[in-house]
Amino acid sequence: MTRGTTDYVLGLGSNLGDRLGFFRSAVRDLRPHASITAFSALYETVALGPAQPDYLNAAIRLESSLEPLALLSLLLEIERAAGRVRLERWGPRTLDLDLLFIAGQTVDLPRLVVPHRELTQRAFALLPLLDVMPDGRDPASGRLYTELAAELDRTGVRELENSRAGWLE
Repeated sequence: MTRGTTDYVLGLGSNLGDRLGFFRSAVRDLRPHASITAFSALYETVALGPAQPDYLNAAIRLESSLEPLALLSLLLEIERAAGRVRLERWGPRTLDLDLLFIAGQTVDLPRLVVPHRELTQRAFALLPLLDVMPDGRDPASGRLYTELAAELDRTGVRELENSRAGWLE
């Protein structure tokens, strides 16, 4: 890791429009502010909440000199630029960017909680995170994320075939 940078894992989700296109656009928008160090496979996931199309999910690992709240502001700006409108909890969205994990840090603020509150209960978030950070450990329990993932119900979450071959391009 470069001195003065922080190691982050972001979760990406989309279930409206050009899902993969939104992911690629978000990564392009992040590049001036971060160095992408790894990307997960793509996962298709049955949506939670109201009836809606299936989600495409992924994770990226990046290094950035941005502080967590500054990165969160950037993520919200990227979501807005992709047409994200927050109308209902767990509703459909063009782009959802979540700050899932920060290496060596936890954050518990009104605007931001990291690790993400529901990370260890959501296979669609934890499996992509493991692709980019296989040795990750939950700071609350001290358990490896691989152990926690083994206990999760993966119903409705499937890795897309050949999706590790460069979806960022």
